Amino acid sequence: MSSGNDSTKKTVLVALSLCLVCSVFVAAAAVGLKPIQMNNKDLDRKKNILAAAELLDPAVSIDSAFEKIETRIINVETGEFASQADLDAAGINAASYDQKAAAKDPALSITLTGEQDIASIKRRANFATVYLVKQGDAIEKIILPVHGYGLWSTMYGFMALENDFTTVVGFGFYDQGETPGLGGEVDNPAWKALWKGKEVYNDQGEAILSLAKGAVDAADPAAKYKVDGLSGATLTSRGVTNLVHYWLGNEGFGPFLANLRGEGA
Repeated sequence: MSSGNDSTKKTVLVALSLCLVCSVFVAAAAVGLKPIQMNNKDLDRKKNILAAAELLDPAVSIDSAFEKIETRIINVETGEFASQADLDAAGINAASYDQKAAAKDPALSITLTGEQDIASIKRRANFATVYLVKQGDAIEKIILPVHGYGLWSTMYGFMALENDFTTVVGFGFYDQGETPGLGGEVDNPAWKALWKGKEVYNDQGEAILSLAKGAVDAADPAAKYKVDGLSGATLTSRGVTNLVHYWLGNEGFGPFLANLRGEGA
């Protein structure tokens, strides 16, 4: 009987030892691979920004291509570029600022009312990161981060605009969990290509670019403000429209873009 107990104890001891060794290896691998994972995440972000701005070139490395992009932080409420004093007062390091994390921090964000929150994001960061393509001091293109809720997920993407700050250069999502074949078609290159040349604002300065119910009629005088809807994905389509209206509207980048237009940037 004693021999059986000894055998059981040895088996348990060996199993525990193996678990300990394996956990050490897994922890070490996680720590060792974290810099690689963070670098890959950063490269993916840059790749999607470049793609939206039509600057992605297979013959050029992502980091090299991204050298054409100037990263700036803006104060969303004032619609102005944030000064160093603004950032210091908020305790923000421009080089490491994470807008998604800031939106979860009550000290760096605001809670949206039901009337304001048409994109269903709940909170909005006080500061936002924008990306500029410049020729000398003049802005040629601007890339804006946008996000909002679809049917199943919060969709994160980038919209690039020409230097009239209303004409779309490109638009795409880099993170979404919508239904494959339906709402997931927001990742379809053919659908994303439909955004090029569309206009966000009408003559009154209102953000009206929306997804249509079905295909856009080219003969429609308002066709330049419409993109084909996603077949069989009404709620995802509505979510895309809502996030465009929110982020390009008065609660988002609207005042900032209006300031740029007024300055003749």
